[in-house]
Amino acid sequence: MKNKEISGLFEKMADLLEFKGENPFKVSAYRKAARIIGDLTRDIEEISRRGQLLAIPGVGEGIAKKISEYLETGTVAAYEELHEGITDELMALMDIPGMGPKTLSLIHKEVGIKDMADLSGALEDGRLIELPGMGEKKVESIKRGIELLAQSRGRMNLGLAFPLANRIVESMKRVTGLTKIEVSGSLRRMRENIGDIDILATGSEGKKIIAAFTGLPEVREVLASGDTKGSVVVEGGIQIDLRAVEEESYGAALQYFTGSKPHNIHLRTIARARDIKINEYGVFRNDKRIAGREENGVYSALGMIWMPPELREDRGEIEAAQRGELPNLLELSDIQGDLHVHSNWSDGSSDIDEIARWGESMGHQYVAICDHSKSLKIAGGLAEDRLLQQMDEIDRINEQLNGFRLLKGTEVDILPDGTLDLSDEVLSHLDIVIAAIHTGFKQPRERITERIVLAMENPHVDIIAHPTGRLLGSREPYDLDLDHVMEMAIQTHTSLEINAYHERLDLNDIHCMRAKEKGVMISIGTDAHHPEQMWMMSLGAAVARRGWLEKGDVLNCLPAHRLIQWCRKG
Repeated sequence: MKNKEISGLFEKMADLLEFKGENPFKVSAYRKAARIIGDLTRDIEEISRRGQLLAIPGVGEGIAKKISEYLETGTVAAYEELHEGITDELMALMDIPGMGPKTLSLIHKEVGIKDMADLSGALEDGRLIELPGMGEKKVESIKRGIELLAQSRGRMNLGLAFPLANRIVESMKRVTGLTKIEVSGSLRRMRENIGDIDILATGSEGKKIIAAFTGLPEVREVLASGDTKGSVVVEGGIQIDLRAVEEESYGAALQYFTGSKPHNIHLRTIARARDIKINEYGVFRNDKRIAGREENGVYSALGMIWMPPELREDRGEIEAAQRGELPNLLELSDIQGDLHVHSNWSDGSSDIDEIARWGESMGHQYVAICDHSKSLKIAGGLAEDRLLQQMDEIDRINEQLNGFRLLKGTEVDILPDGTLDLSDEVLSHLDIVIAAIHTGFKQPRERITERIVLAMENPHVDIIAHPTGRLLGSREPYDLDLDHVMEMAIQTHTSLEINAYHERLDLNDIHCMRAKEKGVMISIGTDAHHPEQMWMMSLGAAVARRGWLEKGDVLNCLPAHRLIQWCRKG
């Protein structure tokens, strides 16, 4: 699949256009196409072969031609033209969180910044502070952005790694007939960002398994190919390692290579106390293998029940397993619907009918249409009259549906003074109201917290979306007293969201553990702006599982009628 390559190309074209001060609508068109193509679950080469590129929302004739050109030649002439005269070193500075093409253009023209060394020197000697639109806060933001970029080097987002690894595993099953092959490492634990992708397999002929792996069509470069281990580079420069082990050791190896390190150290401490040795080859007593073929046998030999990989962080899961008191974790199948989806009435790419069809195909009972409110003009936010029209449209579509329901909702902006962007009169007609902060991220801790609390105190607000405002690898959470917000969520009967969009995953797993301890109801929404992004519900479910959440802790495990009753404070 070349989806990520093409998405990245269009993102770079948007950056270059913005750097050069070109038409903002053209910039926006490329960014929208990049986002949609990057999140497609279908192979764009197959879409192109079928002549269906124009059916992708956000892809017009011009962009479709560029996709075809890239698939045929490996490049796009318009990109090369834009890139001319701009060095790779200068372009690389656009990756710095908080920089942006406009800011880079300014400091390039005014100060002569050409690469990271130039930028670091200008930050150090204070040359940037006096530039128009800069100042101390902006300079500090760029400095912190450089630190974030350095921290994220060699790491990848779960939303990128998870579908890619699943695709490789499925390809291996199809090519080899393997039944025992799984991802391991931090990806199996569903951490929000990971390093390399690790896969473990077992079969009668390890050398043939490795040969099949290194020969997959997704492979761009083979780094190593031996009898038991192969290492390759695939799309986007991502490294994937596959290890083939003996069947009698497969369970022990899966446990060992899944980790985490603190979890495994704790297990080995328990093993020593039982006069047992545990490693990737098995569980041994006096050099006799007593377990290792199956993973649950490893845990059983240590006197505890098997535990889901998402819990294996040494946060009390071992003690709970010894007591037989592990939580009955949320399953993806428990989730009855998506509570945060955008349509083309605001900045989404699909009409409401298509969203309904997609929701039904996923087995959902309901999907909440929650477009932006009027103050978020950049996202085409809805004024009150438009929102009322959308409600009528949803009612019309619901009359034609059977066994599935669209919920009338909104993602209403929490304004800088803490008021909401829509009147109570309009909010009272909705099935579900999500409130969110989209501006004023730099306000003091007390003010940010107060804004969210004021929103929760509005009787019509049901959910606070992406409560900390972070964007993985590019924007840190705003300064927020989350414990106080959680306490007020209980008092006001308000749910806090796990925003499942892969660049957010907000709340995170630690927040979820705290919320569960306090008794806060959690909701999960994909924040999808295209129906194909609704698959990210699996990422939200993974965050919930890592946070020890059970079915009863999650709002959208309720059927539609009980959900609406809950939202009406019932």
